[in-house]
Amino acid sequence: MSQEQDLQDLEVIFFFQKGLYLNQHRRFEAAIASYEYLLQRQPDFVDAWYNRGNALYHLGRYNEAIASYDQALELEPGFPEAWNNRGSALDELHDYAGAVASYDQALRYSPDYAWAWYNRGISLRNLGQYEAAVNSYDRALEFQPDYYWAWYNRALALRQLNQLEKVVASYDKALSYKPDFEAAWANRGNALYHLGRFDLAIASYDKALQLNPNSSSILYNRACCHALQGNVDLAIISLQQAIKLDPDQYRQLARKNTDFDKLRQDPRFMVLLRSPLAPATPYSTKVKR
Repeated sequence: MSQEQDLQDLEVIFFFQKGLYLNQHRRFEAAIASYEYLLQRQPDFVDAWYNRGNALYHLGRYNEAIASYDQALELEPGFPEAWNNRGSALDELHDYAGAVASYDQALRYSPDYAWAWYNRGISLRNLGQYEAAVNSYDRALEFQPDYYWAWYNRALALRQLNQLEKVVASYDKALSYKPDFEAAWANRGNALYHLGRFDLAIASYDKALQLNPNSSSILYNRACCHALQGNVDLAIISLQQAIKLDPDQYRQLARKNTDFDKLRQDPRFMVLLRSPLAPATPYSTKVKR
């Protein structure tokens, strides 16, 4: 091998490593320039096309990212990560069927590829194919059982199938791996609300509010549960807090929501819906019922 070839090889390696470094530090434009300089010298460098695609993806340039992944796959058809990331770019472009087909290719070459199963589930859910989505999340969880996002998204798909008991169980699994997952606590509360288990729903909302005390939607949903239980004082307190955070939305919702029928004649409820708020009363589980 000539000295000139040695120098060219070293240059290619340098610009590839530079591109990786720039990608890791989220300097995506500079990373792309580094990969492109490299590819002018070695157009068959598969990993450069792949990582260029990743940089383009992070910049939201999804069509260009797909073209870069396609170049990598032309050189190496059995590159599961390129198929997976290509699918993610297609999903971002709302080509969900194309995304599923791309994930299927990733899984053809790597059947135990948990992320491809998970991403496939997301695209199937976007297509409204909820049972297939659940099955795809289940396959992801076979290989990555502690991936709480898979349990969470599995619950969202099950909710569309109205399988509420399984929804709660799936959120429970997500929370066993990530106890500070606010959205899981909140949505778990919503499922329990629809099951009519208001005490458990309130407990779930309370957990979510420990993580995000200023969530107006969770405060409002907690108020609904208290109202349906006939706990007027607690319902008024939670509703007051929700309205203080978002007056227009929650006044309007409360006027129409039949959950609050037991509160309609309460002067505090009527004042709450038509007047500027006094300072909110702190929520306490010790209020007399």
